[in-house]
Amino acid sequence: MDSKVDELAGLPPIPRSSLHDEVVTRLRDMIIEGRLAAGTRIHELKLCEALGVSRTPLREALKVLASEGLIELTPSRGATVRRLTPADVLDMLRVLGALEALAGELACAAASDSEIDEVRDLHAAMMRKYAKHDRLEYFKLNQRIHSTIVRLAKNRTLESLHDSLQARIKRIRFVGNEVEGQWRDAVAEHEEMIDALGSRDGARLARVLRRHMDNTWKRVNAIGALAGG
Repeated sequence: MDSKVDELAGLPPIPRSSLHDEVVTRLRDMIIEGRLAAGTRIHELKLCEALGVSRTPLREALKVLASEGLIELTPSRGATVRRLTPADVLDMLRVLGALEALAGELACAAASDSEIDEVRDLHAAMMRKYAKHDRLEYFKLNQRIHSTIVRLAKNRTLESLHDSLQARIKRIRFVGNEVEGQWRDAVAEHEEMIDALGSRDGARLARVLRRHMDNTWKRVNAIGALAGG
Protein backbone atom coordinates (compact mmCIF):
# COMPACT_ATOMS: atom_id res chain seq x y z
CA MET A 1 0.00 0.00 0.00
CA ASP A 2 2.81 2.38 0.94
CA SER A 3 4.70 1.63 -2.29
CA LYS A 4 1.64 2.53 -4.35
CA VAL A 5 1.33 5.83 -2.52
CA ASP A 6 5.03 6.50 -3.16
CA GLU A 7 4.51 5.90 -6.88
CA LEU A 8 1.83 8.62 -6.96
CA ALA A 9 3.74 11.11 -4.84
CA GLY A 10 5.74 12.54 -7.74
CA LEU A 11 2.80 13.17 -10.08
CA PRO A 12 2.48 16.84 -11.10
CA PRO A 13 -0.84 18.57 -10.38
CA ILE A 14 -3.26 19.00 -13.27
CA PRO A 15 -3.08 22.63 -14.46
CA ARG A 16 -6.22 24.69 -13.98
CA SER A 17 -6.05 25.98 -17.54
CA SER A 18 -4.34 23.80 -20.14
CA LEU A 19 -2.54 24.95 -23.26
CA HIS A 20 -5.22 23.19 -25.29
CA ASP A 21 -8.01 25.22 -23.70
CA GLU A 22 -6.08 28.46 -24.14
CA VAL A 23 -5.52 27.82 -27.85
CA VAL A 24 -9.20 27.00 -28.35
CA THR A 25 -10.21 30.21 -26.57
CA ARG A 26 -7.77 32.37 -28.53
CA LEU A 27 -8.87 30.99 -31.90
CA ARG A 28 -12.55 31.24 -31.01
CA ASP A 29 -12.08 34.88 -29.99
CA MET A 30 -10.26 35.61 -33.27
CA ILE A 31 -13.20 34.20 -35.22
CA ILE A 32 -15.78 36.07 -33.12
CA GLU A 33 -13.92 39.38 -33.53
CA GLY A 34 -13.46 38.81 -37.27
CA ARG A 35 -9.66 38.62 -37.15
CA LEU A 36 -10.12 35.27 -38.85
CA ALA A 37 -12.83 36.14 -41.35
CA ALA A 38 -15.46 33.78 -42.75
CA GLY A 39 -14.03 31.77 -45.63
CA THR A 40 -10.43 32.28 -44.48
CA ARG A 41 -8.17 29.28 -44.84
CA ILE A 42 -6.24 28.57 -41.64
CA HIS A 43 -2.49 28.81 -42.24
CA GLU A 44 -1.23 26.47 -39.53
CA LEU A 45 2.42 27.49 -39.61
CA LYS A 46 1.68 31.22 -39.33
CA LEU A 47 -0.81 30.65 -36.52
CA CYS A 48 1.64 28.45 -34.65
CA GLU A 49 4.26 31.17 -34.88
CA ALA A 50 1.81 33.88 -33.83
CA LEU A 51 0.54 31.90 -30.84
CA GLY A 52 3.87 30.39 -29.91
CA VAL A 53 2.61 26.80 -29.98
CA SER A 54 3.35 23.61 -31.89
CA ARG A 55 1.01 22.11 -34.48
CA THR A 56 -0.36 19.45 -32.13
CA PRO A 57 -2.33 21.75 -29.77
CA LEU A 58 -3.36 23.89 -32.75
CA ARG A 59 -4.80 20.94 -34.64
CA GLU A 60 -6.58 19.67 -31.54
CA ALA A 61 -8.08 23.15 -31.08
CA LEU A 62 -9.25 23.20 -34.70
CA LYS A 63 -11.05 19.90 -34.14
CA VAL A 64 -12.90 21.42 -31.18
CA LEU A 65 -13.89 24.48 -33.21
CA ALA A 66 -15.00 22.22 -36.06
CA SER A 67 -17.28 20.37 -33.62
CA GLU A 68 -18.73 23.77 -32.64
CA GLY A 69 -19.42 24.59 -36.28
CA LEU A 70 -16.97 27.50 -36.45
CA ILE A 71 -14.37 25.70 -38.59
CA GLU A 72 -14.70 23.36 -41.55
CA LEU A 73 -12.10 20.61 -41.97
CA THR A 74 -11.69 19.14 -45.45
CA PRO A 75 -8.99 16.75 -46.72
CA SER A 76 -8.17 18.94 -49.72
CA ARG A 77 -8.20 22.42 -48.13
CA GLY A 78 -7.42 21.83 -44.49
CA ALA A 79 -9.18 24.11 -42.01
CA THR A 80 -11.37 27.02 -43.13
CA VAL A 81 -13.47 29.44 -41.10
CA ARG A 82 -17.05 28.49 -41.77
CA ARG A 83 -19.09 30.87 -43.90
CA LEU A 84 -22.79 31.16 -43.07
CA THR A 85 -25.39 32.12 -45.65
CA PRO A 86 -28.23 34.49 -44.74
CA ALA A 87 -30.58 31.47 -44.86
CA ASP A 88 -28.34 29.62 -42.40
CA VAL A 89 -28.41 32.54 -39.98
CA LEU A 90 -32.16 33.10 -40.23
CA ASP A 91 -32.87 29.40 -39.69
CA MET A 92 -30.60 29.24 -36.65
CA LEU A 93 -31.97 32.40 -35.06
CA ARG A 94 -35.54 31.19 -35.50
CA VAL A 95 -34.74 27.90 -33.80
CA LEU A 96 -32.73 29.64 -31.06
CA GLY A 97 -35.67 31.96 -30.47
CA ALA A 98 -38.02 29.01 -30.05
CA LEU A 99 -35.59 27.14 -27.78
CA GLU A 100 -34.92 30.16 -25.58
CA ALA A 101 -38.61 31.03 -25.34
CA LEU A 102 -39.30 27.53 -24.04
CA ALA A 103 -36.28 27.75 -21.72
CA GLY A 104 -37.52 31.05 -20.33
CA GLU A 105 -40.89 29.57 -19.39
CA LEU A 106 -39.32 26.51 -17.79
CA ALA A 107 -36.63 28.50 -15.96
CA CYS A 108 -39.16 30.81 -14.32
CA ALA A 109 -40.87 27.75 -12.85
CA ALA A 110 -37.83 25.61 -12.04
CA ALA A 111 -35.03 27.99 -10.99
CA SER A 112 -34.25 28.62 -7.34
CA ASP A 113 -33.92 32.14 -5.98
CA SER A 114 -30.13 31.72 -5.77
CA GLU A 115 -29.99 30.61 -9.41
CA ILE A 116 -31.94 33.69 -10.48
CA ASP A 117 -29.51 35.78 -8.44
CA GLU A 118 -26.70 34.13 -10.44
CA VAL A 119 -28.21 35.49 -13.65
CA ARG A 120 -28.62 38.93 -12.06
CA ASP A 121 -24.92 38.89 -11.12
CA LEU A 122 -23.93 37.98 -14.67
CA HIS A 123 -26.10 40.80 -15.98
CA ALA A 124 -24.49 43.30 -13.60
CA ALA A 125 -21.03 42.18 -14.74
CA MET A 126 -22.13 42.48 -18.37
CA MET A 127 -23.38 46.01 -17.79
CA ARG A 128 -20.00 46.99 -16.35
CA LYS A 129 -18.36 45.78 -19.57
CA TYR A 130 -20.97 47.68 -21.58
CA ALA A 131 -20.12 50.88 -19.68
CA LYS A 132 -16.49 50.38 -20.69
CA HIS A 133 -17.41 49.48 -24.29
CA ASP A 134 -15.50 46.22 -23.90
CA ARG A 135 -17.36 44.43 -26.67
CA LEU A 136 -15.68 41.03 -26.50
CA GLU A 137 -15.99 40.59 -22.73
CA TYR A 138 -19.53 42.01 -22.87
CA PHE A 139 -20.38 39.46 -25.52
CA LYS A 140 -18.95 36.54 -23.53
CA LEU A 141 -21.04 37.50 -20.51
CA ASN A 142 -24.04 38.02 -22.77
CA GLN A 143 -23.69 34.47 -24.07
CA ARG A 144 -23.28 33.14 -20.53
CA ILE A 145 -26.57 34.77 -19.56
CA HIS A 146 -28.41 33.08 -22.42
CA SER A 147 -26.76 29.73 -21.63
CA THR A 148 -27.53 30.07 -17.92
CA ILE A 149 -31.21 30.78 -18.51
CA VAL A 150 -31.33 27.67 -20.69
CA ARG A 151 -29.52 25.64 -18.01
CA LEU A 152 -32.04 26.81 -15.41
CA ALA A 153 -34.80 25.26 -17.52
CA LYS A 154 -33.34 21.93 -16.30
CA ASN A 155 -33.95 20.13 -19.56
CA ARG A 156 -30.80 18.44 -20.87
CA THR A 157 -32.10 17.95 -24.40
CA LEU A 158 -32.98 21.61 -24.67
CA GLU A 159 -29.60 22.61 -23.27
CA SER A 160 -27.69 20.37 -25.70
CA LEU A 161 -29.53 21.69 -28.76
CA HIS A 162 -29.08 25.28 -27.62
CA ASP A 163 -25.34 24.88 -26.94
CA SER A 164 -24.79 23.46 -30.41
CA LEU A 165 -26.60 26.27 -32.22
CA GLN A 166 -25.25 29.06 -30.05
CA ALA A 167 -21.67 27.97 -30.75
CA ARG A 168 -22.17 28.13 -34.53
CA ILE A 169 -23.57 31.63 -34.62
CA LYS A 170 -21.24 33.46 -32.23
CA ARG A 171 -19.60 35.67 -34.87
CA ILE A 172 -22.94 36.83 -36.29
CA ARG A 173 -24.35 37.69 -32.88
CA PHE A 174 -21.18 39.57 -31.99
CA VAL A 175 -21.33 41.85 -35.04
CA GLY A 176 -24.95 42.71 -34.26
CA ASN A 177 -23.63 45.13 -31.62
CA GLU A 178 -21.28 47.07 -33.89
CA VAL A 179 -23.67 50.02 -34.20
CA GLU A 180 -24.06 51.95 -30.94
CA GLY A 181 -27.83 52.39 -31.18
CA GLN A 182 -28.37 48.72 -31.92
CA TRP A 183 -26.12 47.70 -29.05
CA ARG A 184 -28.11 49.96 -26.73
CA ASP A 185 -31.36 48.34 -27.92
CA ALA A 186 -29.96 44.86 -27.26
CA VAL A 187 -28.96 45.91 -23.73
CA ALA A 188 -32.50 47.20 -23.11
CA GLU A 189 -33.85 43.80 -24.15
CA HIS A 190 -31.53 42.15 -21.63
CA GLU A 191 -32.86 44.46 -18.93
CA GLU A 192 -36.35 43.21 -19.79
CA MET A 193 -35.16 39.59 -19.58
CA ILE A 194 -33.76 40.07 -16.09
CA ASP A 195 -36.91 41.82 -14.91
CA ALA A 196 -39.16 39.05 -16.28
CA LEU A 197 -36.97 36.31 -14.82
CA GLY A 198 -36.88 38.02 -11.43
CA SER A 199 -40.67 38.26 -11.48
CA ARG A 200 -40.91 34.61 -12.57
CA ASP A 201 -43.13 35.73 -15.44
CA GLY A 202 -42.49 32.88 -17.83
CA ALA A 203 -44.81 34.06 -20.58
CA ARG A 204 -43.24 37.51 -20.61
CA LEU A 205 -39.69 36.15 -20.56
CA ALA A 206 -40.53 33.85 -23.47
CA ARG A 207 -41.83 36.81 -25.49
CA VAL A 208 -38.75 38.92 -24.74
CA LEU A 209 -36.33 36.14 -25.65
CA ARG A 210 -38.09 35.40 -28.93
CA ARG A 211 -38.22 39.11 -29.79
CA HIS A 212 -34.53 39.41 -28.91
CA MET A 213 -33.67 36.78 -31.53
CA ASP A 214 -35.96 38.40 -34.11
CA ASN A 215 -34.21 41.71 -33.49
CA THR A 216 -30.79 40.07 -33.73
CA TRP A 217 -31.69 39.10 -37.29
CA LYS A 218 -32.75 42.68 -38.03
CA ARG A 219 -29.57 44.08 -36.50
CA VAL A 220 -27.16 41.92 -38.49
CA ASN A 221 -29.09 42.62 -41.68
CA ALA A 222 -29.10 46.37 -41.05
CA ILE A 223 -25.31 46.57 -40.95
CA GLY A 224 -24.80 44.28 -43.96
CA ALA A 225 -23.08 41.60 -41.87
CA LEU A 226 -24.39 38.89 -44.17
CA ALA A 227 -23.48 40.56 -47.45
CA GLY A 228 -21.95 38.09 -49.82
CA GLY A 229 -22.90 35.11 -47.61
